[in-house]
Amino acid sequence: MSGQRPGRILGLIPAKAGSTRLPSKNILPLAGKSLLERTIVSARKSGLCDRIFVSTENDAVAAIARAAGAEPPFMRPEHLARDPAGVVDVALHALDEWESRGERFDTLMILLPTSPFRRGEDIAGALETYLRLRVDFLMSVVREVHSPLYSLVLEHERLLPLHPEWLNLVGVPRPALVRCNGAVTIVDVARFRQERNYYGYPLGAYEMPLERSLDIDTPEEFAYAEFLAQRHPEWLDD
Repeated sequence: MSGQRPGRILGLIPAKAGSTRLPSKNILPLAGKSLLERTIVSARKSGLCDRIFVSTENDAVAAIARAAGAEPPFMRPEHLARDPAGVVDVALHALDEWESRGERFDTLMILLPTSPFRRGEDIAGALETYLRLRVDFLMSVVREVHSPLYSLVLEHERLLPLHPEWLNLVGVPRPALVRCNGAVTIVDVARFRQERNYYGYPLGAYEMPLERSLDIDTPEEFAYAEFLAQRHPEWLDD
């Protein structure tokens, strides 16, 4: 365990302009607000972040962030807006840039804009869990609907069990399998700098319900988000 807990918190929202599978996905409008704006709203509603920072290389995205009440006082370098650069690289750059401006943070929250149904209460709940478990790394997760323990591998129109030891078991308690949903990641800054990864162990989990765990990366997922927003507007953090 390292550093003050939680100390000063940086809420980091990575929002590059480009996207391969869903162009401009971070600023697509969903029920009257862009995905980026919805993430900023949730971060502000949590009331936990000393700074809410949007990391982007694009002036138009930065303008949307400012209008929504977030801070992009500096831009992301172009090389961090292209593959193979990932969120870890973006986060380390943000921490370094803030530090060069005289601001240090003890805890980093990474909030992806592609999780529009995440709420301020999820951010608060994730931090409460992070502190209660006394871990340096935590990710929000959702239960797997279909267990990969029972998956089959398709090869040349033939099926083979991925985990044959589980395939025909009946009456055996199933392990609680989850996947990270991208809504909230919390790390201790000192450990994060040391590991240069947010998969640090012990890794805490904040479980979220399925209806708030959609992570948008394709046109089909965005269309589904539009359906859910129209059908269940109360799920959105407005």
